[in-house]
Amino acid sequence: MPGEAPSSPAGPGVDLDLRLVRYFTVVAEHLNFARAAAALHVAQPSLSRQVQRLEDVLGVRLLERTTQGSRLTAAGAAFLPRAQALLHTAGQAALAARAAAPSRTITVGYLDDLVITPAVRDLRRRHPEAHVRTRHLDTDEARALPEGRVDVLVARTPLPIPSDDLRVTALYDEPRVLLVSASHRLAGKESVSPEDFADEPLVACAGMAAAWTGFWRLTPRPDGSPPPLAPMLVDTFEDKLEVVAEGRAVAVVPADDRRSTLRDDLATIPVDGVEPCQVAVVTRADDRNPLLAHFLESARNCLARGA
Repeated sequence: MPGEAPSSPAGPGVDLDLRLVRYFTVVAEHLNFARAAAALHVAQPSLSRQVQRLEDVLGVRLLERTTQGSRLTAAGAAFLPRAQALLHTAGQAALAARAAAPSRTITVGYLDDLVITPAVRDLRRRHPEAHVRTRHLDTDEARALPEGRVDVLVARTPLPIPSDDLRVTALYDEPRVLLVSASHRLAGKESVSPEDFADEPLVACAGMAAAWTGFWRLTPRPDGSPPPLAPMLVDTFEDKLEVVAEGRAVAVVPADDRRSTLRDDLATIPVDGVEPCQVAVVTRADDRNPLLAHFLESARNCLARGA
């Protein structure tokens, strides 16, 4: 059929990523990638890639771009109501599971390289009757908290998602450092100021909230100018490390992030004159789970600097 992607059709056992399905339904609602990206708080290029991933899994083209925006293909029109029903069913299933779970249950999420073991161990020691679960998440999975897939999140601020309806409790400050290739002209310096790398392209991850992206790209600059963009946006922190190691860009990262220290082709330099990020405990503002307060106490006692 014209307009269909030349790919093998997905079989009946296809494994659908619900996040990709949700992205498609929002684009289908707006029929415009720019407006859908704004509604989802993601970058438009990242949204386009995620919809393409769903199309690749299904083996059909769901949307066609037009001069006015986008339109559903026949396959997209057939898929949309079932996709909406699938998301509704998934939400109901999650609610049913939570309703049937023990009353003393908590799922602790943590982002990227952060370590929560001491706090979890302390919570289990103080509340042996509680069912405490943990879940590691990448930065782009932070929506697991507002979507109810975790009850509490240990993350760095600013959050990569909008913080509306979330309660953020800072544990400690963490400085920011400049990440460069080991052969970079600034490698080996004791410290730098933002002016020292003002003309260097800064790499950023796609699909994050504007506040998060601006914080790590040091925007706005004092003169209002944006920093030069790297040759490409990346999807993961590991991709960011590759771009920096190749010498194509630099990046500003948390000082304690261990992932960059595992490579001898990268170097970090303290940055003077910029505010630190914070490691924080994040919960939904309306969540009344009594274990949340107990976990926060454990986090303060066991995760804060000097604990």
